[in-house]
Amino acid sequence: MNSEMKRRLAMTVAGVLICGISVGMFQYSAMGMDPFQVFAHGVWKRIGSIGFGTVYMVLNLVILIVDLLFLDRKKIGIATFINLFLLGYVVDFSAGFFSRILPDPSFAVRLLFLLAAVVIMCLSSALYFTGDLGVSTYDAIALTLSEKKGWDFRIVRVTSDLICTLTGTLLGVMPGIGTIITAFFMGPLIAFFRKTVADPLRYGKSSK
Repeated sequence: MNSEMKRRLAMTVAGVLICGISVGMFQYSAMGMDPFQVFAHGVWKRIGSIGFGTVYMVLNLVILIVDLLFLDRKKIGIATFINLFLLGYVVDFSAGFFSRILPDPSFAVRLLFLLAAVVIMCLSSALYFTGDLGVSTYDAIALTLSEKKGWDFRIVRVTSDLICTLTGTLLGVMPGIGTIITAFFMGPLIAFFRKTVADPLRYGKSSK
């Protein structure tokens, strides 16, 4: 395995797992989750008796089938399967961990966790997008449409996030300030971190 592949693999694994921690931070803040998690929790709320990690895995398996049938199969890789099988359980663990160490957070602490979660999620997404060893089943939708259709990724991502937020709301999960922030700013922030952090990590300082 050459040094570039090692960098890509490290970016991919770290990006996906850190993303799971950031979702746990969203849950702990109780101020709204990112749009896809609003949708996923809406589905979970309707099912009820099954753990979130399992519901998240099954939901992503369904989206994976759609990706394989209609979208770019090159977006499916190791990151996709780490996300599919592990991320839901990382979310459960991290949210529980934060609740144990800080069981009664003040508003200021919750707000701090929310803002940190937004930044960490966008940075981690930029890392594993640029690692290019697969993306989550949901992320594949916006990336494929932006690349194949030539549409602005930021606009496509904002649109898909708004659809997820609306669907999750209809399923009974109320969005919060964190949902609104991520719905409108996650796409631009991911693009920013890809340019300033992830691309230099993979390609070096002289990268485009």
